[in-house]
Amino acid sequence: MRLKAILADDEPNILRNLQAVIPWAELEIDIVGTAKNGVDALELSRLHEPDLVMSDIRMPLMDGITFVQKLREINEACKVLMVTGYQDFEYARSLMRVGVSDYMLKPINYEELENCIRKLANEIRENKAIKQQEQQKWGKMKNLAYEKILQDVLMNYTEISTYTLLPIDNMDLETMTYSFMMIDVDDYSQKSLPWSEQERKLWNFAVRNVMQDSLANFKAEFSVLQMREGEWCLLIQWDTRGGEDNGVQAEETQMQSNLHEVALKLQKDVRESVKLGISIGFYPSAVGLRLLSDTYRKLQRFMQLNLNKQESVLLYRESKEQADANSSLWYLVEEIVTGLKQLNRIKTEDALSRLKLLLEGLPNSSFARAYQMLHFLILHVLRELREMNSLDVQEEEQVWRQLDTSESIQHLLQVMVQLAAIGLEGTNKKKNSELLMTAAKEYIRTHYSNDFGIEDIASSLGISSSYFSLLFKQQFGETFVEYVTKHRMELAKSMLLHSDKSITDIGRSVGYTERRYFTKVFQKFTGEIPSEYREKRMEPK
Repeated sequence: MRLKAILADDEPNILRNLQAVIPWAELEIDIVGTAKNGVDALELSRLHEPDLVMSDIRMPLMDGITFVQKLREINEACKVLMVTGYQDFEYARSLMRVGVSDYMLKPINYEELENCIRKLANEIRENKAIKQQEQQKWGKMKNLAYEKILQDVLMNYTEISTYTLLPIDNMDLETMTYSFMMIDVDDYSQKSLPWSEQERKLWNFAVRNVMQDSLANFKAEFSVLQMREGEWCLLIQWDTRGGEDNGVQAEETQMQSNLHEVALKLQKDVRESVKLGISIGFYPSAVGLRLLSDTYRKLQRFMQLNLNKQESVLLYRESKEQADANSSLWYLVEEIVTGLKQLNRIKTEDALSRLKLLLEGLPNSSFARAYQMLHFLILHVLRELREMNSLDVQEEEQVWRQLDTSESIQHLLQVMVQLAAIGLEGTNKKKNSELLMTAAKEYIRTHYSNDFGIEDIASSLGISSSYFSLLFKQQFGETFVEYVTKHRMELAKSMLLHSDKSITDIGRSVGYTERRYFTKVFQKFTGEIPSEYREKRMEPK
């Protein structure tokens, strides 16, 4: 790691000797400038941002002390080695208060000086390495937090407000727009049927890695988010700062062209690396954060209902079906899936009944397409049940055998009914308490910023408050209040250190509307009030 240094002294002979005697090349230090006074030294420091400055105290126009004081305003990390003719130790020691790392007395002992410079250079490199590691660590944490926010938004797990989103650097998430692509492995349900759970994880991990590598040299920021097995969303932040003459339509046309190229490259790389075909759909225009969840559902529906797609690149088009969503096959199948996820038998069976009525009322001319659509929707439900761990391999194989022999809509409907029954029965195979507590944990995660209690969450699960409290303590080893408070306080600590939000706003973000109560709880949890916690841990500016 090469370093940059500046030498400042009003005596030309000393400057020449410093450059000639000290083995700068061996020390891997480049002399980027020399100055005869403090004014020139300061200007060079602004220009080159040196790691090391060696300066005399007595210089014309601006002395060394004033120079260092002004240097600290523009460069806090730079090491300063001061050269002084003063023999008074107390004066030399006082230099440390203005940010001097070390000092040498004239006449200069060049061997001692070399050792001092070597020591300072080692300190600089060590500090740089630590800072780089911290930046990499924070960068990784920032990316993980950012992707978690995006995933929660896509799945509609969180409300978008200034209070519920964790600030990351200076990113204003609400004003960001994204190009949206959805990647789906062709025939994933059937291809993955013989794979074990570990094999499925490895295949999905491999596909995501290939896509990440394929986009490694991409000029725009992007996030690849796995939504379920064999399905990913790619969100791209384009740099749209083009010429002023470009209209919105021209920008969208260019964006679509860019996305098409990206899709073709992803298909090629995945096919060559893991021997799987992928189909990719993309939205025609940029999407804001608040529309991500709706866009994801639109693209997922669009992709699933594009029958017989194989390694396709599809530009999203609005559906030409009738506008009433309650009458669409897709909507009813989504209702079935939602009912299964919520352990709601009534909701699931109601959606199934409406699906039967819809299929019974179809004209003969629509049967062929409805058959194909229902077949693909059954595969969609299969994948969702697999994500929920609600069916085993034997049950899935049985469904596939029935699909292979189905010849009519009535047969497919029977398969759908059977799938729903498997899903509901699959949830009962697990310990009911585990399912309830999984749902409770999800409720807590998505309601941190709200003021809720045991009664609210117990009511949402359809059980009594006392039974909920008993199950919660058994499952997590702590009470509901302890669990929620701990997680709220950890989030508050993170926000205090990594955001500029006020104490009041942070309290609201984690579910405390009154600052006084938030402060009291935080002090009980950490031993410090929020302002003290922030001040003690913030790096000095």
